[in-house]
Amino acid sequence: MFPFHAGAPRRANDDARLTAANDLVRRTLSQHGLMPGGDAASPMANWTMPQMPSFGTAPGATAPGMNQFTCDAGSRDYLLHVPESARDGATGLVVMLHGCTQNAADFAAGTGMNAHADRDGFIVLYPQQSRGDNAQSCWNWFSRGDQLRGRGEPAIIAAMTQKIAADYGITADRTFVAGLSAGAAMAVILGQAYGDVFAAVGAHSGLPYSAARDVTTAFAAMNGQAAEPAAPGPMPPTIVFHGGSDSTVAPINGTRIAAHAINHAAQTIEADTNGTTNGRDWTLRTSRGNDGRALLEHWEIAGLGHAWSGGQPGGSYTDAKGPDASAEMVRFFFDLAGKAPK
Repeated sequence: MFPFHAGAPRRANDDARLTAANDLVRRTLSQHGLMPGGDAASPMANWTMPQMPSFGTAPGATAPGMNQFTCDAGSRDYLLHVPESARDGATGLVVMLHGCTQNAADFAAGTGMNAHADRDGFIVLYPQQSRGDNAQSCWNWFSRGDQLRGRGEPAIIAAMTQKIAADYGITADRTFVAGLSAGAAMAVILGQAYGDVFAAVGAHSGLPYSAARDVTTAFAAMNGQAAEPAAPGPMPPTIVFHGGSDSTVAPINGTRIAAHAINHAAQTIEADTNGTTNGRDWTLRTSRGNDGRALLEHWEIAGLGHAWSGGQPGGSYTDAKGPDASAEMVRFFFDLAGKAPK
């Protein structure tokens, strides 16, 4: 997954730059064996509409089966999973942001988040990036216009989230956002810019806030060669997953997200835990405030590459060995809400 803004409509004098950027993205994707292989969607039950979109939906078009949200900042399609267990009152809302070359249905299949929602009674919202706004379907985390409150993609996703939360009577303390790769970087931005909308953030294989401002600095940040980004303001509680063998987004980025998450805490109580899941070693660092409230969980998974830990084979960029990132994020989110899922 490579987070670059390439292929979106722009002024004529930008065409050469964007074409070169898109070529660079494709060469790098090919080098890592990550070029998309066609339709990533798979059928799943309990969507608000039954038919799934294909990866190749034309820019500006809404695929059959998708919903569309529009606000002053722009429009995006989305899928919404409302399980039967949530129809008489949802326990919360989890917003899931896919990575580059993925779409909403692919990400839902790979993370298995809908199964947790069915069991625990929460709603899952899957915003989908438009290929007209990024040719590789990446969220534009490195663009300054998409890093601030009230502008661009953060404003669209936050407004979409608020609309769904209002429709189902879900309060902000039960509204959470998580993502993978470029989606994780955007989730971090949303936590920074819209801490009043999202009570916690989940970042899997992502990058810290303001890690890049353009394509060149995006590559440097992904490789772990960028300068340490300035620490942002207070972040909501954050759970970080990162693979120790991630050659696409260097593990130092997960460490930096974790550091920023507790940057404004006056004092933290930290504890380290080591474990093994299906033969894979992992380390978990937990940071809590003096009141005992969780501020951070930082999972470092030995041998994991650029893939969702504990993911399902029906989706792209997944590794089934675990630990199960979806299950741990759900636990982290709802423990913070004061009531674990049923």
